[in-house]
Amino acid sequence: MDKDVQQTFWKSFAASPFIMMRLQGASGHSEPMTAMLDKEATHAIWFFAKRGNRIAGGGPAMGQVMTKGHDVFACLSGTIREDTDPRQREKLWNNAIEAWFPRGKTDPSVLMLRFDIADGEVWTADMGLKQAYKLLTGKPLDPAEMGEHAQGAV
Repeated sequence: MDKDVQQTFWKSFAASPFIMMRLQGASGHSEPMTAMLDKEATHAIWFFAKRGNRIAGGGPAMGQVMTKGHDVFACLSGTIREDTDPRQREKLWNNAIEAWFPRGKTDPSVLMLRFDIADGEVWTADMGLKQAYKLLTGKPLDPAEMGEHAQGAV
């Protein structure tokens, strides 16, 4: 994957760490999850969830990202599994997670999931004034002027 697109993705995702996750082959819709990012690991993201959550069983999964400013879009594929590393749980646990799981980080009904990213596809939107005008007035848009697109390891 293009290094600039990769860096733009991780920076935007860190500022708006929400992702729609779904196990491949599962019935039902994707659900929003708050991604816990580890700056030392750009190959995985973590989530805290209840054991009965629809992605808690793990397996092949896909996640879709659309950052807050609508400037980065991504589709990530990989594998979800339970992560039982107590150091990683301690490192990623915070007050926002505690608000969702008030019985705390030792609550046995709360598990930490790790999404190991196999590959992804990322689009960056760079809509300047000229492109916004064209969009609003129905004038033809040149996709090359709208941003970048990259595939591969995220």
